[in-house]
Amino acid sequence: MGPPGADEAAHREVPAELTAAIRAAGATSWTIWRSGTDLFHLLESEDYPRLLARLERLPVNVAWQARTAELLDVVHDYSGGGADAVLPVVWELP
Repeated sequence: MGPPGADEAAHREVPAELTAAIRAAGATSWTIWRSGTDLFHLLESEDYPRLLARLERLPVNVAWQARTAELLDVVHDYSGGGADAVLPVVWELP
């Protein structure tokens, strides 16, 4: 994992081309929070597997993943298994 705060600094500089591609792939919202050295993401999309498939080989995303991989303990998994690795909803405020 990279130096503390490096991941946060990197995420303040997400390229506009990548944010446009993420929206075009179907993301309606994406928020990242920090707790100590952990980052937590909430990504909203109607079809998460399709979103990952559209981004997987997109050059701007491939370059971004290569840049951020050194900052992460676990790199993003664009496989079918990665797309299925979601947390089940336990409860929502009605």
